[in-house]
Amino acid sequence: MGGGFAGAYTAHHLEKRLGRRSDVEVLLVARENFVLFTPMLHEVAGSDVADTDIVQPLRKMLRRTRIGIAEIQSIDLATKTVRIAHHDLLQPYDIVYDQLIVALGAVTNFYDTPGLEQHALTMKTLGDAIVVRNRVIDALELADNQSNEADRRKTLTVVVAGGGFAGVETAGAVNDLLRAAVKFYPHLNKDVLSVVVVHSGDHILPELGESLGRYALKKLSRRGVEIRLRTRVTGYDGQDVALDDGTKIPSRMLIWTAGITPSPLVSSLPCATQRGRIVANECLQVPDWPGVWALGDCALVPDPLNPGKFYPPTAQHATRQAAVLARNLVAALEGRPPEPFKFKMIGALAAIGRRAGVAEIYGLKFSGILAWWLWARHLFEQAAWVPEEGSCDAGLDARLAILEGDRSTTDAALADDVVDRAAGGADCRSAEYERQNAAGRARELNGLRGPIWERRSCE
Repeated sequence: MGGGFAGAYTAHHLEKRLGRRSDVEVLLVARENFVLFTPMLHEVAGSDVADTDIVQPLRKMLRRTRIGIAEIQSIDLATKTVRIAHHDLLQPYDIVYDQLIVALGAVTNFYDTPGLEQHALTMKTLGDAIVVRNRVIDALELADNQSNEADRRKTLTVVVAGGGFAGVETAGAVNDLLRAAVKFYPHLNKDVLSVVVVHSGDHILPELGESLGRYALKKLSRRGVEIRLRTRVTGYDGQDVALDDGTKIPSRMLIWTAGITPSPLVSSLPCATQRGRIVANECLQVPDWPGVWALGDCALVPDPLNPGKFYPPTAQHATRQAAVLARNLVAALEGRPPEPFKFKMIGALAAIGRRAGVAEIYGLKFSGILAWWLWARHLFEQAAWVPEEGSCDAGLDARLAILEGDRSTTDAALADDVVDRAAGGADCRSAEYERQNAAGRARELNGLRGPIWERRSCE
């Protein structure tokens, strides 16, 4: 259940290990018909790569897995039944399983902050990144026609809530796009542009430690990004971002990256949960429910190398958990004992703008263009997905062009914006409306919508 890193990679490893066994069928249910390379979402938002460069169609990646594009309505662990539904079909479908892998991922958590769900943009899906890019272009178009200076500044002020990887990388990408694209608008200049990061901690990028966080702050500040530390967003009405210190930032665009929570479907399961996530054992099994496994963002997997702690919900861990889970599931089918999941973090990398990054690898810290190049190389190696079916050439071309100083990707943002509007309709009614339109556009770009497999209809 789930077509993200955890679910798709588990199916991929099961295909390899099960070969063409006729007595085993692997089924994967997902909302979208592609796997999204989420670490590069900000690259789409900043128009440094095309949206098709960070996805891999599930049917192309998984040749021997049956793919179902549908919503999961319920999971009944007692009867080993999953009920799914497709929005274009009248009847839901029941799937009876022998082994269940729960990899439902996470969704954005607004923490019940007033106005966020209605007005804020997010950076969790491909549709989100497309919307952010389009809204940045929208802001430039609108500001170029506004005569009031205060209105212009409000329109061209982008607030990013959250100073972790997603927030910092998004802020860097949006800031670069704005400053590179403003030259196309005769009534605008860089003085009216403003990108503000609001972070509750003492330093940004807490995953990389204080020293690299301080470096990233210094570098972003030089690029024109304002950082507000030890500050939280308390509300947003679409016009002003309210902060916990009593101040407000006039802005027509707030990008929320400050929280995620496991899929709501997890809370309906009878198995043990903690902080909304399924409690799994060290072998990725769900205790007291034989044949049920959990991994990725929706699972709490104990870290045997650090007793009492759990592995963080990152792509690094999800892909490696997928390999171990596939081995353990096959072992269970063959009557062999499972092996525990053990993984020591290799490192972490973050891009803070074009040709600038921060990284920590095996305890060694890097910053500047070297860190950025390590980040780019690592991501493009990972983005190959399945070697013989890799599809990141366009993204690599864009990265090399940027390294050489070519800013043609920014020019392409204007054309991309027009294409997306023609295909999906750019009626700026609400953030959620735009996300849905962009998500539909993403599905069309990355393969035909495949129907769910034929199964018996529920009575």
